[in-house]
Amino acid sequence: MKMCHITDRPSKADIKYGDIATGNSKNALKCLHGPRSCLWPRRRSGIVYIPYTLDRAFSKSQQTLIHNAMQEFDILTCIKFVYRQHQRDYIKIISGNGCWSNVGYNRRVQIISLQKNGCITRGVVQHELLHTIGFNHEQSRSDRDEYVTILINNIAKEARYNFVKLNTNNLGTPYDYTSVMHYGRYAFSKDGKSRTIVPKPDPNIHIGQRYGMSTLDVAKVNKLYKCSKYKMRSFW
Repeated sequence: MKMCHITDRPSKADIKYGDIATGNSKNALKCLHGPRSCLWPRRRSGIVYIPYTLDRAFSKSQQTLIHNAMQEFDILTCIKFVYRQHQRDYIKIISGNGCWSNVGYNRRVQIISLQKNGCITRGVVQHELLHTIGFNHEQSRSDRDEYVTILINNIAKEARYNFVKLNTNNLGTPYDYTSVMHYGRYAFSKDGKSRTIVPKPDPNIHIGQRYGMSTLDVAKVNKLYKCSKYKMRSFW
């Protein structure tokens, strides 16, 4: 990844893999300085508190939707998003240019962009929150070739970097076609009609959704952050 400074409105070159801002981003599942070096810190109680602020550009209804999307983490995992008071490290949620985030804990102010016209849905909000706590796209998993075929010739040339396979720690969990982190089968299609991702062994099964975290998404959060008391379930 190119390392570069991230502003509230990054240039196209600052965004990798569709919606990941580079800056000091890492693949949090393969931390560079130890297995937990890019995870948000956990208290002795087992709770992971992540402070955040919300841009005033969001309407009250949009703020409510964002809060509700966050609340599912609170209920289903040990991740608890709390409004920032004085914390140095926190997430700044803005209505920027598109939907994007860093990956993992970077020990600084981190930006999540949720453009108010197009990004304010439960699934998109949770997708970007999952990035910031340490998850990459499902179809970028190191074992993805066993589960999907990437049709590179059907992908717009300028977008092919979005389909790079990463060296990930898959936490011993199955590949999840229904993950909120999975692209759809026509993602970045050069003509909008050609498939870019074909699942195996059944090419017709549904892949990708933006309704909200899947059961396995929740399970992976709990496993990565050692939230042992939480059950595998989701809201949809």
